[in-house]
Amino acid sequence: MLLASSIFFLTLLFIISQPKGLKIGTSAVIGAVVSLLFGVVSFGDILDVSAIVWDATLAFIGIIILSMILDEIGFFEYAALKMARLSRGNGQLMFVYILLLGAVVSALFANDGAALILTPIVLAKIKHLKLKPLSVFAFLMAGGFIGDSASNPLVISNLTNIVTAGYFHIGFSEYATHMFLPNLLSIVASIGVLWLYFRKDIPRTIDISSLASPESVIKSKPMFILSWFFLSVLMFAYFMGERYHLPISLFALGGAILFLLIATYFKATKPMMTIKAAPWQIVWFSIGLYVVVYGLKNAGLTDVIASWIGFFQEQGELVGIIGTGFLSAIISSVMNNMPTIMLMDISIDHVGYLGNEALVYANILGANLGPKMTPIGSLATLLWLHVLAQKGVKITWGEYMKVGLIITPPVLLIALLGLA
Repeated sequence: MLLASSIFFLTLLFIISQPKGLKIGTSAVIGAVVSLLFGVVSFGDILDVSAIVWDATLAFIGIIILSMILDEIGFFEYAALKMARLSRGNGQLMFVYILLLGAVVSALFANDGAALILTPIVLAKIKHLKLKPLSVFAFLMAGGFIGDSASNPLVISNLTNIVTAGYFHIGFSEYATHMFLPNLLSIVASIGVLWLYFRKDIPRTIDISSLASPESVIKSKPMFILSWFFLSVLMFAYFMGERYHLPISLFALGGAILFLLIATYFKATKPMMTIKAAPWQIVWFSIGLYVVVYGLKNAGLTDVIASWIGFFQEQGELVGIIGTGFLSAIISSVMNNMPTIMLMDISIDHVGYLGNEALVYANILGANLGPKMTPIGSLATLLWLHVLAQKGVKITWGEYMKVGLIITPPVLLIALLGLA
């Protein structure tokens, strides 16, 4: 356990700090190789991990490629400007509308997509509006929070969702049905708690006369119109795929490739640049980090976690759901939600999935919301902070945790009660 834990935390340290520009995927693979060399995992474990994460990882790559194409044609910038215009200069409404936009983008294009694509657009717009620093901070922190707290409704909304749905063979519509109310409550609670926390920093009125019209940012009208139809068909395909037990990556990555070909035909994108810019490091990150985590499983950590979950269950269904959710949240905030979701999935599997399905969804809610308590909790947060730093906006760990530790627990509790 000591050896497996040391390898894991050193790997995580390298992933977070990225010394000398070392990529996150490279660090994860190095950790996996070290685990293999020291006998913490076997070649068989690597094959097991690959079988668990291949569909989720390829689906995630597809979702990001699709998001990048939509970004290139002005889809997200149009949506951001539309929301700003709808507020009619009311600062409170703009705050709510931006959060609702973040929730929709996170639901359809994953929380990492929201962090990578929507964050720079929102930052550019609020800087253009010349808001005070505290107001800029309020909009950015709220946007970053909603990206994770609203990433629960669909299997495709978060990499953790895809991994868990694949592990327990949960269908697309089955998942969406169980998560509809918890996600709705999570969004409402997030907006309410964020507004209460930042209400003094949100300006009453904002001069939006200098903003460009939404239509002016569309770079390809044919592709923009086609996008709405394509996304509708793709969503239908996700639900139909469940009926025939088809992997979700078939539609996510397959749809992205088809959309890329269409965009190339309309000369709306440069295909090689889009493919090259896709986050391929995520593939190595997912496989590498999960191999390292499998070492913790082999050392007995999942047995310990399973005993805790069993204890919560013995206190009743409500305590079981809330206890499992907060356990997942706390572990995620300390050791990142990607390794946590696998450890928790395996632990719940030890307890027994049949009859305990609610624990699986509680785990997802905890793994998606809990990371907001610390900057290292999720890949989306790390990407979000990286994007902001590139744009000259520095948010310290202290500033982040001061907000995250206050806002996260009540939102998570409300979502878990909705699940119960």
